[in-house]
Amino acid sequence: MSLKEKLESFIAPERVRTRYIDRVSFASDAGFYYLVPQAIVQPVNEEEIVSLFRFSAEENVPLVFRAGGTSLSGQSVTDGILVDLAQHWRGVTVEEEGRAVRVQPGITGAMVNAHLRRYRAKIGPDPSSISAAMMGGILSNNSSGMCCGVKLNSYHTLKHIRFILPDGKTFSTEKPSDYIRFETECPTLFSTLAGIRERILADRQLHDRIRQKYEMKTTVGYSLNAFVDFEHPLDIMAHLLVGAEGTLAFIAEAVLRTVPDYPHKSTALLYFPDIYAACQAIVPLTQAGAMMVELADRAALRSVEHMPGMPAALQTLPDGAAALLIEFQEHSPEALENRVEAFLRSANQLSLLEPPVFTRDPVLQDLYWKMRKGMFPAVGAVRKSGTTVVLEDIAFPVARLGDAIIDLQTLFARYHYDNAIIFGHAKDGNIHFVVTQSFNTEEEIQRYDRFMREVVTLVVDKYDGTLKAEHGTGRNMAPFVETEWGGEAYEILRVIKDAVDPRRLLNPGVIINDDKDAHLRFLKALPTVEEEVDRCIECGYCEHRCPSRDITTTPRRRIVVRRVLKRLEQQGDQKHYRLLRNQYNYDGLETCAVDGLCAAACPVSIDTGDLTKRLRRENHSVLANRIALTMARNFGWIEGTMRAALYLGTGVNKLLGQRTMSKLTFRLRKVFPSFPRWSNQLQAPPARLRLKHVAQGLETVVYFPACISRMMGRYEGKEKDLLQTFLSVCRKARFDVVVPDDVAKLCCGQMFSSKGFAPAYQHTARNILASLWRATQKGHFPVVVDVTSCAFTLQKMRFALSDEDKVRFDQLRILDSVAFLHDEVLPRIAVRRQKENIVLHPVCSLQKMKMDRKFLAVAQAFSKKVTIPENAGCCGMAGDRGFLFPELTASATEAEAAEVRQETFDGYYSSTRTCEMAMSEAVQHNYESILYLVDEGGG
Repeated sequence: MSLKEKLESFIAPERVRTRYIDRVSFASDAGFYYLVPQAIVQPVNEEEIVSLFRFSAEENVPLVFRAGGTSLSGQSVTDGILVDLAQHWRGVTVEEEGRAVRVQPGITGAMVNAHLRRYRAKIGPDPSSISAAMMGGILSNNSSGMCCGVKLNSYHTLKHIRFILPDGKTFSTEKPSDYIRFETECPTLFSTLAGIRERILADRQLHDRIRQKYEMKTTVGYSLNAFVDFEHPLDIMAHLLVGAEGTLAFIAEAVLRTVPDYPHKSTALLYFPDIYAACQAIVPLTQAGAMMVELADRAALRSVEHMPGMPAALQTLPDGAAALLIEFQEHSPEALENRVEAFLRSANQLSLLEPPVFTRDPVLQDLYWKMRKGMFPAVGAVRKSGTTVVLEDIAFPVARLGDAIIDLQTLFARYHYDNAIIFGHAKDGNIHFVVTQSFNTEEEIQRYDRFMREVVTLVVDKYDGTLKAEHGTGRNMAPFVETEWGGEAYEILRVIKDAVDPRRLLNPGVIINDDKDAHLRFLKALPTVEEEVDRCIECGYCEHRCPSRDITTTPRRRIVVRRVLKRLEQQGDQKHYRLLRNQYNYDGLETCAVDGLCAAACPVSIDTGDLTKRLRRENHSVLANRIALTMARNFGWIEGTMRAALYLGTGVNKLLGQRTMSKLTFRLRKVFPSFPRWSNQLQAPPARLRLKHVAQGLETVVYFPACISRMMGRYEGKEKDLLQTFLSVCRKARFDVVVPDDVAKLCCGQMFSSKGFAPAYQHTARNILASLWRATQKGHFPVVVDVTSCAFTLQKMRFALSDEDKVRFDQLRILDSVAFLHDEVLPRIAVRRQKENIVLHPVCSLQKMKMDRKFLAVAQAFSKKVTIPENAGCCGMAGDRGFLFPELTASATEAEAAEVRQETFDGYYSSTRTCEMAMSEAVQHNYESILYLVDEGGG
């Protein structure tokens, strides 16, 4: 039997992935190591985990668990079996009125905090990757972050944990009986842990060394403080798992104590003439009560100074300058004001370049923290093509931090790391440094090796610091664990590993590694590919936003595949190149929704949707482009044909039964896979809009009804179609309405742009501009579009225009219906009726246009309670993807729909018809345009 067949004997075949594209795309995590797994499995319960442990032992195959894959030191890659937890282990339950939270390993830290928000609580760990990092990794790496210090990290906030040992035995610290069972069922492990505790307590020097080490942030080796902090071996084992990087057991569930999420915050960016002066301010700031004190050297600031919205002062700072991003947090505005004022009274004692300026503006605060979190990826984005990014996190005693950083900068110069940057959690003496490094030649590898060994000497011997403060030992620091801890403590670490996993099959090579050059093995190669690909450092921040993540692949994995294709091409391996390219067609191109939300999550705004469009464009033949251009030139005929088809389809359903067309197209798709699926949300199209001008008010808008609205703008149970509803809203708000006279021949061009038909899109852009230029009387009136995705497409079409047309385009004001409702209608319309409780689905384009708050504000004007699901995201419809690949939409909407179905609402609203259809099918309640809410509630 093959490995796949053996695994499928106890795990469903669809959750055992051994295709070539799966194996190579999962070979990377956020670190700089690369190992190709033999298989990727996605277990759904503890029974399957136990079976995997048994299989690993029987077949002598390594087993590695991966959650978010944001690890930076090589903790979640393997050439054995990779166990992917990101899809089926997303449980989260708030307990004790927010004082505790129960989590599974596949839920992101940000999503846990979203569930805790109503209780004004959050989890203690706050890594900068919290939006993408999942609880399995946060626990397994003992993550900390920007404000949790050494007291509120994963280790110290752990209340209970449930885990499965490699021998298949399961224990929970929540069950008193398991303390007895641990001793009787695991006597050797029990006595080993008890013996180590006695040994440490009897050795005062070792005991004090452990205490001293954990006064700083440290994640090097196993959590030896467990032997000092706890007495019972089960409690010791439970806390050894925190920071064990998946090398000792599988964490099935954990209960964490939460910490306050202070509602009132005041933030400032303080500038200093040099890094030493900035470090001298850390202790005074800490004593003043600053919750966060984040350090950035001049190079780090330079990497983000051109981000939109950044203070102009960043670009004028002198060489050698530094900054501290600080934040005070309190329960009340008064307490916050007192904190800030007390600090300002003493601020003149600091060596500041400019007086401190604090802000409570959440938008600006978010921008500052996005800047801070984006420093690492920003360096990666501008690195030389072919190099990778190495990020290390080290910690020094705070009193010696300034001297240590100066020494570190001397090392950068000695080894010619000219673009190195330093930033980090200054309050804890924890800094990160980033260097860009090529691993393409032996000379470069040896340079890196010599540099790292000098770093180890600097941190351990000169400053008695720690080599890993919060990112975990991984492969990169495994050779140096003994250097930091010493021989006796390192022997204890080995005894722990061998007592739990004597065959070393669970994440081998991580933490305990006999190879003193382990940090130089399995290094990731990054060949030059496409511009979007070359900027990516594979951090994984994008993955949780991707609608195809649970069905095919993600932006990060698409980029990994592009790099593998380039390597195969360079190696002349045509067999694997053709295989991978064929598999990528469906996984990477067809099921990419090109929604662009990956760019919103990416710290350097990489839009793999743009990459997908370009690849689609390059794949089109001359004939395909000609056909698309012909369709664009004859769009009126295309719309007429589609309207006829909708009339026919809805007529068939009325005659033969509501699901007739759905069943028919399902059968047709088996023969012709590209045949679009019929949706039961489809209705007969609205009547053609012949309105030229309505003289009802003083102001005029040009209404552009999108082709989606013109063909699919009818809603079940509604007397008015979408076009009539828009006109009704305008009448109530006293607007004149003009409709372009050739609107039936126009399309925004999204259908051509998303598929990469450039000539067709350019033709469409020229046509629609000419029409809107006439209708708006050369830009005199604003244009309102009733579908958000189409409005976004029109707003972004400038690049497809000639220079002459760009001048005209710049004079147009194109509004989405949500912006129109918020900015223009709400001030002019009376709220006559409010709904009790409604739910919203913010479409991708709303988020990209940053109109989420306006969408919410409109809804709140007409409903007493408005809910946006925590799992709201891209529905995967992407115009027509849901008709062509319904499996994508079903997967993308699953989590959001499950959340919405838990409650009954008296209204379901969005702002793009196709997305409304997708959500309606998923939730089994009809979603409508937000225009209906305003029309029915306003007067």
